Amino acid sequence: MTALLVTLTIVEIVLVLAVLVYYLARIAGSLRRTSTLLGKVAFGVRAIETQCSIIGPSVLTVNEQLGGIAGALAELTDLADAVVGPTPTAGATSTARQR
Repeated sequence: MTALLVTLTIVEIVLVLAVLVYYLARIAGSLRRTSTLLGKVAFGVRAIETQCSIIGPSVLTVNEQLGGIAGALAELTDLADAVVGPTPTAGATSTARQR
């Protein structure tokens, strides 16, 4: 009886190890595929970074120019307000439209 229990225990251990090896092999394959895909993604990101590197200095120049335009537009709105006079309130405008 003891020999049978020892034999069954050894068979059970061998089966557990076989299942463990099978799943570890599947996990290793999945990790290899993931590593390959991540390498491709990293390569693509590096290519995008290289192609977009010239945008940085251009954005600074455009931002400076837009700041100047915004300042000029503020001055123009002040001049337009001075020429037109005070703007009517929202209630007065709707009353004038109803007449």
